[in-house]
This record gives sequence, structure tokens and C-alpha cells, in this order.
Amino acid sequence: MTEPYAVPVPKGYRVGVWEVRDPIATGAFGSVYEGRRTGEDLTGTGEEPPRTVALKFLPTGTGTPRQLAHLRELIDREVELHRRLRQPRLIRMYDTLTVDDPGRPALDGATVLVLEKAERSLTALLSADPRPAAGPALLAQICEGLAQLHRAGWVHGDLKPANVLLMKDSSARLADFNMAAELEGTHAYTPAFSTPDYTPPELLWSEIGTRGRQIRPSADVWAFGVLAHLVLTDSFPLPGGTPTARRDAAAAYARGTDELRLSPELPDAWREIVRDCLSRTHADRVATDTLLRRVAEAAGTDRPPRRFPSFSRRGHRSTVIASATAATVAIAALGYGISTWADSGSSPPAVRSSSPTAEITPATYGAAELRTDRGIPAVYRPMIVDAAHDCDQADVTPALIAAMLKAESNFDPRLSDPGKDEYGIARWTPRLLRWWIRADGQPVKSIPKPPLSVPDSIAGLGHYLCYIEPNLTPGLPGDKRVLIAAAYRTSYKRVNAARGIPPEYRAYCKRLAHWLKEYTPPGKE
Repeated sequence: MTEPYAVPVPKGYRVGVWEVRDPIATGAFGSVYEGRRTGEDLTGTGEEPPRTVALKFLPTGTGTPRQLAHLRELIDREVELHRRLRQPRLIRMYDTLTVDDPGRPALDGATVLVLEKAERSLTALLSADPRPAAGPALLAQICEGLAQLHRAGWVHGDLKPANVLLMKDSSARLADFNMAAELEGTHAYTPAFSTPDYTPPELLWSEIGTRGRQIRPSADVWAFGVLAHLVLTDSFPLPGGTPTARRDAAAAYARGTDELRLSPELPDAWREIVRDCLSRTHADRVATDTLLRRVAEAAGTDRPPRRFPSFSRRGHRSTVIASATAATVAIAALGYGISTWADSGSSPPAVRSSSPTAEITPATYGAAELRTDRGIPAVYRPMIVDAAHDCDQADVTPALIAAMLKAESNFDPRLSDPGKDEYGIARWTPRLLRWWIRADGQPVKSIPKPPLSVPDSIAGLGHYLCYIEPNLTPGLPGDKRVLIAAAYRTSYKRVNAARGIPPEYRAYCKRLAHWLKEYTPPGKE
């Protein structure tokens, strides 16, 4: 390896159950490598990671006390957010490790974050395709990630292409949360570091207090406006050939001595969105939830593609299948939000794929978590995957929800069993479904009438399973996912009392376990 890596790690090095493979990316504060699991010693997070992950090495064993204190603060921010938030548009963290290897002083004491592995960064995509056809759909997903952070009371603080990762199914996730901060009222406090092109004018020369710099969610909104302009036009919204020149232009714009000059190539549907993100003052910028709605409309992800049959909804919660919009993204290497490849003239290692492109369609949506070759109807895949992602319990997976729909109805939305008062694709009793349609736990005003809406039934199933999981007694024998399914058929109290699957539900659970195995991708068992 010839690159000046922040943390050089030889291929084949072992840390915990992980073997270091090829390098992925590096930056000033750390280096990222592919990691392959070599054992079954699971982490303490309750979630078994996949066979292949990204290992982010951070040099907490070397440096001066001041440098180490600063780096520790950045790591703590990232780890705290990962531990408290698990959202579908945020990259996942499975574990944290500390290297104990006195024989290698450059590695000894390093902190290792075990992260979900992506295919590439948005930076890499834009380098290969400056105005990607998938741009609008990716922007909608990025905005979803910001909305998830802001609703949870966090500010990202460093949104830029390097910190947006693209997964195997071409969906986008936010990453690199070492500048993220939790809101305290209207503000949060972050370190005095940022990327000038994505920093709003009020923060470019802001006062730095003992706790860092004050920041609001509106800073992420500004960064999103810059990012959207770049993705859609291959140019920055403020003039200048260098970041310094663009920073000065931002200051002149904020003072009112210059106007915002958006590219004429910016599509009309996006022009006012970008303009409202880049308002001179934070108070005038568009609110995140309003931004999300407008971005979804502009990207066309606020409605299902035409090939989806339309289902009438009887509840108030709308299932978002925005990410199922067709998008074409090439496969290559990525950066993990820690800058780009070291500027040494060397090329990063290639990531090989049997196909030069990966297209998001209903039939391939969530392919990393739900097999595509086992007969799951394509029309239901986005709803199944999104229902699982809406839950913060690791055992509520897309494969579990798909297996339950198979076991309950064989994916038949017209199922009708009046003798048991059960209907639809998930065999809901309507008076019970009423309580689980909405994500906020509030019942809809009236009891749904058969035939039951498919989106309501699948979303409700996800919400109910998410409620069941933490109510099961820890340590019950057997597969936790199968126990959750048994509790859906009866109740978590009954499963707890039986110390496992009640005898009368064993045949059902055996059938469920078969389909669960069928639908789970290799390496995710």
C-alpha cells in the first residue's frame, strides 16, 4: 500500500472476528477497509452483522493528548448517534472495537467502527457521471435521511457528497456522523470544522464557544440546496473557481451585495426548492418536513410508479415507496465520509461487478436484505422492506415480514376468513388493525372494513412486530424472529408463559421458519 493512510492496516490483519481485506477510503482522521467475518462471536448490539462490512480505523492510540482528546470527541459523537438511531436512510454501525496490539504501535489502541458496507460514495458517482439520471431519486432519499435525523433531534453538520453512500441496491444513505450533534432547544453544538462549499454564510465566521459552534437544522438545509444544485447541474450555486472564491461569494450574497445566480440548467421543478434552501438567513430557509414533501414531488417519488397497481387506503398513514423509483448507478469504490482517496496519484482498488449498472425496480428493491429469486411478488417488496426499516428492532427484518405474509395468506390480498374475523394479506382482525396502521400508535378513527388495504396491512404488521419484539422475555430458546411470528399469531404474553413457541403453533412456526430461510439472502442468516 503506497497511499499515506491515517491508519495503515495490512491485508489479513485480524481485529475481533474480522479480517481486514482491501482498502476502501482514507482521510485525515481515519481509514476504511473491507472486513470479512471469520467467526461467530457476535457483537453486543443484538444484531448479527453480515459477512462483509466496512471497518473504520481511527488512530486513538497515537498522537498528542490534545489530538487524542479532539479525535475522541468526534468518535463519541458518531458512536452515540449510531447507538441511538437506526433509520433506513442512515448507514448502520454494528459494533465498536479497540485494537490491543502492543507489537504494532501504529495500530495499538486504535478504535474500530464496524459499519455497513456500501458500494460507493456519491462523490465517486458524480466523478463518473456528473449529472446522473438517478439524481432526483437520490436527492429524495438524501432528504429522507435529513428528515429522519431532524425529527429525532439531531443535526448532521457535514452533509456533502463524500458523506452520502450508495448501497448495493443503489439506494442512498447518510454517513459520517462525527460532526453530528443533538439539539438542545433550537441549537446544537459541533466542532469548528466544516466543508466551506456546504457551510451556510452565518457559520463561515461564527463565534466558537467552549462547547464548539452553534448550529441549527437549517445548516443541513443549506447544504442540501448546494448538493441538489451540484447533482442536477454539475456546478455550485455560488460563483468561483475555488472553495475560497465561493466562500467569499457566499458572504457577499449573505450581506445582500450580490444575488443568487442559479444555473439555467437547473430544472424548473427544482429551482424554487434550491432557492428556498439557500435563503440568506436561517430563519427564511424552508423547514425540513416541507422540504421533504417538495423534493418528493419534484423527484416524482411521492407516488408509486405506474407499473404498481393502486391500492385504496383506509387509514391515515401513507406508505412511502419513494426509493422504488427506477435509478441507474454504476458500481465502483466508495468513500466513508472521511474525505476522498489520498491525493497520491494512485487509483483506488476497483470493486468488481458482473453488471456495469444496478437498477432499482420493485423486483430488486431491498435485494441486500430480501432475496429476489424466491417468488415474492415484486409489487409488495417496497412495502415489505420499508415496513421493516420503520422499526428499530434488529430482528424485524424484511425477510421476516415476507415470510409471515407467505405463511398467513400466500400473499393473497383478497383472503377472507369471516369465521375467524381475519382478512387480507396479513390476516388482520379489522378492529385490531385499527390500532397499528399509524406509526404514532394512535388508532384510526374507524374500524377498517374488508377488503383491507395492502399498504395498511403490511405497515401495520411492521408496527405490531416492532411492538412485540422488546416485550418477549430475553433468552427464550429458538430463533427470535420465529418467536416474534408466534407472538403475532397468539400474543407475546402467551409465548413468554410457554417459554417458547406454544405447542399448537409449532406447525405454523415450522412453516414460517422454512420461508424465513428461503427469503433471507446468503450471509444474512
